[in-house]
Order: sequence, then structure tokens, then C-alpha cells
Amino acid sequence: MDRVTDLASKKAAVIFTKSTCCMCHSIKSLFYELGASPAIHEVDHDADLEWALRRLGCNPAIPAVFIGGKYVGSARDVISLHVDGSLKQKLIEARAIWF
Repeated sequence: MDRVTDLASKKAAVIFTKSTCCMCHSIKSLFYELGASPAIHEVDHDADLEWALRRLGCNPAIPAVFIGGKYVGSARDVISLHVDGSLKQKLIEARAIWF
């Protein structure tokens, strides 16, 4: 779990993904569209990292999105934040995007 926490705190926006996950691709695209350049960590060949995400409470484990070092949720949570307008504000506050 320390590894996840360390990786999640190295950049303002961090997404843990799998290369075969369509929702992961959608979330990455959303971040890029908003002007963010998140750190992407693919867990395709790292089962320990995926289990560490689950132990931290990430359910589903993939995609797991962290903003400002804090877990914000999976795809459903991120899309909800985007729809209500708070995702962009969170990214601004974490200095992942500037306006």
C-alpha cells in the first residue's frame, strides 16, 4: 500500500489503469480533454499493485483515480464529479490544470 500512496502523491493527478480497460481509456481521455496530464500507471503485469489498490478501498480497483494525492474514486465517481462540475475544480486546486 505504501507503493500506491507514494505513486499517487508524486503528481497532481494519477490514474491506475489496465491497457484493456475501456473505462480507463475514457477517464484518461477526459483528463486530457480538461487539460490535465496525469501520471498513468498500468497494472497489467503487476498483481501486487492491483491488490494494494483493493486494500486501500479502491473498488473496483481499476481505474483508480487520485487527485492531489487523495483517492477520488473509479470511473463512475470521476464521471459524476465531471457532470456536477467539481472535477475541474479539484484538478485546479491540485494544480493539475491552470485557469
